[in-house]
Amino acid sequence: MSWPGGSAAAAAVRAAALTAVLCPADPGEPVAVADVVQVLREHGEPGPIELTDADVTQMRAVAADLHAVFAAPSTAVAARRLNLLLRAHAGPPRLSGHDGTAWHIHVDASDRAPWAEWLATSSAMALATLLADRQARPGGLCAAADCRRPFADLGRGARRRYCSATCASRARVAAYRRRSRAVYPKV
Repeated sequence: MSWPGGSAAAAAVRAAALTAVLCPADPGEPVAVADVVQVLREHGEPGPIELTDADVTQMRAVAADLHAVFAAPSTAVAARRLNLLLRAHAGPPRLSGHDGTAWHIHVDASDRAPWAEWLATSSAMALATLLADRQARPGGLCAAADCRRPFADLGRGARRRYCSATCASRARVAAYRRRSRAVYPKV
């Protein structure tokens, strides 16, 4: 699975970040290899990271499936979508200590599996683990109309609605201004 920091939560956060960069708002927008490498580095993937344009193209197809998990309207739909990803990409679990890393579980074909397979299996397993642990959707899409960025929901309390405190604050301010204009229209 290659979970950064050894946790499903960290891998789910990485899955959301990779999905965000690989699935831009405009599907025709190109995704630079350097942008994907940057996200991988930010989430602790050891170097060297050798990605090609073909790798990124294949990863974008997987990210579209992950985006559908984050966009799932219910826990049951998220579970079905994760099961489809696992059925399509995952193999039997195995322990790996490749490249001097601590022992961890992999469900991809090998330690040198293609990047897209690694993204599908590590992300689906992390999100499935969160879903099973919390009995709730493992993430969502930001409720801010101008954002819609995927995020992993790691909290135990109320359902998270925004990808960041910045988006939540911006949405609250915009709602306040709309209410204020309705109550105190400009003359």
